[in-house]
Amino acid sequence: MSNTRSSTHHCKICNRPSSHLIKAESLRPAINQLISKDLPDWNDEQYICPADLHRYRLRFIEEALVEDAGFLTNVQKEVVNSINEQANITRDMYAQWNQKLTIWDKLADNIARFGGSWSFILTFFSILIIWIIFNSLTLWYRPFDPYPYILLNLLLSCLAAIQAPIIMMSQNRMEARDRMRSENDYQINLKAEIEIRNLHEKIDHLMQYQWQKVMETQEMQLELLRDLSTKAPSKAV
Repeated sequence: MSNTRSSTHHCKICNRPSSHLIKAESLRPAINQLISKDLPDWNDEQYICPADLHRYRLRFIEEALVEDAGFLTNVQKEVVNSINEQANITRDMYAQWNQKLTIWDKLADNIARFGGSWSFILTFFSILIIWIIFNSLTLWYRPFDPYPYILLNLLLSCLAAIQAPIIMMSQNRMEARDRMRSENDYQINLKAEIEIRNLHEKIDHLMQYQWQKVMETQEMQLELLRDLSTKAPSKAV
């Protein structure tokens, strides 16, 4: 018997006729067990339509994910919804992230980027050297910040106190962006694994159906040959 039947057969789930019904014996055992929870009389001779099979596959995926973590996370829900809606889950994370940045976020990122560059180090040391030299010429005039440069120490302390939280804010945003990218990579990998598994199952169904069609075709050819051999006139010896 083939896995796909004509409209004379009905889906056991929705009781609707379909030209592409799948036989239960060709389904994965886990799917059959899941269907048996709703239909105790479900057996290998029953048929199911692709729409109901897709629904039970999604339900199986949800229960498998819940069994692993104890609950279904928002990331996993998005994967299940994308499979159900046949939608792409890949996103441009950088473009999506840049849309959320405010002018103060961009300013903090620029300050952190400049503070971690050689330009900042060279500029900072140049200002220090000029400051020290300018306030060390006690023989020529009265400097505004003589040794031990108390005003310079105060400015350096203020700079460190302001620069540290700005850099930390920028780093926190970078970590949040990397976390979003990691979640998107996890969603893509999870969906790819599920789709590949479903694809293998569909290929198995197709191979079984084609093999059965080949066998039926050969049986019909043998029957035609037997009919021709019986109808052919016997030759005289």
